[in-house]
Formats: sequence, structure tokens, C-alpha cells
Amino acid sequence: MRRAMARAAVGDDDYGEDPAVNGGRRGRTSPAEMSCSAWPQGSWGWRRLFLCLRSRWQTSLPVAGVHSQALPDLPDGTFDLDQLELTIREAHGSRYHLRPELICLENTHSSAGGRVLPLTYLQQVRGLADCYGLRVHMDGARLMNAAVAQDVEPAHITQHCDSVSLCFSKGLGAPAGAVLAGRREFVDEAWRARKLLGGGMRQAGVLAAAARVGLGHMEATLRRDHNNARRFAEGIQELNSPLCSINLKAVETNIVMVSIRGDWPSPAELCEQLRAVSEEEVAETGQAVSVLLFPWSARTVRAVWHHDVSARDTELAKNKLEFVARKCQEKLARGLWPTSPSAGGA
Repeated sequence: MRRAMARAAVGDDDYGEDPAVNGGRRGRTSPAEMSCSAWPQGSWGWRRLFLCLRSRWQTSLPVAGVHSQALPDLPDGTFDLDQLELTIREAHGSRYHLRPELICLENTHSSAGGRVLPLTYLQQVRGLADCYGLRVHMDGARLMNAAVAQDVEPAHITQHCDSVSLCFSKGLGAPAGAVLAGRREFVDEAWRARKLLGGGMRQAGVLAAAARVGLGHMEATLRRDHNNARRFAEGIQELNSPLCSINLKAVETNIVMVSIRGDWPSPAELCEQLRAVSEEEVAETGQAVSVLLFPWSARTVRAVWHHDVSARDTELAKNKLEFVARKCQEKLARGLWPTSPSAGGA
């Protein structure tokens, strides 16, 4: 990837003259009628999306001038479609409610543990949006993970959307970069919005080259990540520890949500113990292993796999979790846990 970046043919993307960027504007991400526009990071894509739509919204908020309404997610990352339709109908039938014009989906779904949105569900959302004249946008930061997990081309997923964003710096391993895809007139407006946000990009082919390498190795890389995540989850299940548990059915891609039981250790404390290396660990295992997990909620720790995490790394992480869980159980058995156990994570 670094060699490709060093050798990239570059130009001024602000004038549409960067050959590496132009060569990637149409590809596997979107259906044939979609075009793409590039930007440095995914959050810019959301700002540009809303700026493209803001002339039709009825309220004013910072940056884009839009108002959003969040619906509760089901455990698999989907919406309750009956509730979604009821929310839309109530807004359309009221003089006082803001009328929705855009449905936003995330695929894969981060908070649900990397769950993949079913294709039938996407079809149903598309049908509902068409019924009420709404558009559909997909936050596809991990879209390629979804495509690999479902064994379909990305365009088979995005055909149900009016626009989609894709991040190159997550599972695909590029240092930066993302794209926003949609119909030509939408992308032209997104280009204008990028300039409004100060997003002119010179010699952007350096980033485009990295993204193209990531796309070229996508299937092998992501399948390996998914398999490693699955092996880690299976290891937690086999551990059968009273401190933590796993829902194997929820492990579909490269994210594993570990449920923490009891008041101690909290997710934050468990993550700290997994990160730290003690003399006791080195003496018992002969290894010094530091594992970086994230305290996702008051009862959950999140683990994410990417192209820099090998099968060997996964095995080491599983062994480290087993070591830490065993030591915590020993302390609990001897009554050595903190006198004021923390019930929450960071």
C-alpha cells in the first residue's frame, strides 16, 4: 500500500485532474448509475450529505441545518418497520411535526456488534421510502464487511439506497479516505458542499492509491478478519467464565461484543487489565501481551479485527483474556476485589 502511494499518478482533484481518483469514481461500491466523490474522512461525508439536502429541510441546526430523529434499534441492528412507518405517517399527518425526507441506515451496524442488515430488510425499507417519497442513505463505513459476509457484490446491497458512504480506513486498511456515492446531480452538489467545508484536495491520488490497494485485497482481508473474530468469540464461549459471556449468533463480521457479568471488574477495568503487562503474567505464561479493547457500555466490551491483527494475534488475545479472567476469579474468591466496585464502564 505504501509503495502504491509513493508511485501514484497524481493531479489536482479540486479541478478533477487526479487520474488515480478519477479511475476509482465508478466501481464495485455502487450500481452503474451511481457516481462517487472523495473526501479525507467519513464524518465529512455526513456533513456533505446533509448540506446537499438542507434546502428541503424545515429547521436550522449547526453546520448543515437539519434535524434528525433517532429510532431505537432492534438487537440485529434493524428498525422495527411498523414503528418506522408510524413515525413517518404521524409526521406527514401533523401541522407541527417536521416531515422526514431521509432514512439513514448503518451497515454493518456498529452498536449491534457488526451485524449485517438483511437484503430483504433493505428491500422493505426501500419500498417504505418510495411509498412516502423519502430517500435512503446508507452509512457504509463497513459496507465491504457486509458484502463479504453475505457473499454478494457491494452493488447488490447499495441498489436499495439513493446514496451511500464508504470508509477506506477501517477494514480496508487505508490511512485515510472515504467516498460518497449517488446519482450524478447529487455528487455534483456534494462536490460543491465539500468546497464549502474547506475540502479542496490536491494530489489526492496518494490516498486513492491506498484505497485501491485495500479494495483489491478486500475479500481475503475481510474474510480473515471475520474468521479471527469468530475464533475469539468461540474461545470466550469455551472459557465458560462467570465474568464474561458471548452471543455467538451475533458475531457476523469483524466485531465482537463481550458481555461483562457482575460489578467487578467493570468494562473499563477489564480493558485496563488486558492492556497492562505484569511480572506475574510473564512468569506464568512466558509472554508479555497487551490487548487493546474498548469499554463500549456499562456491561459491554468491544473487540474489533482489522488487517493488522493476525490469527496468531487473535490466539494471544484469547489467551490473555483467559489469564485475566482467571486472576480476577481468584481475587474474587479471596475477597480481594476493590471495596467500592465500579458498576459502570467508561
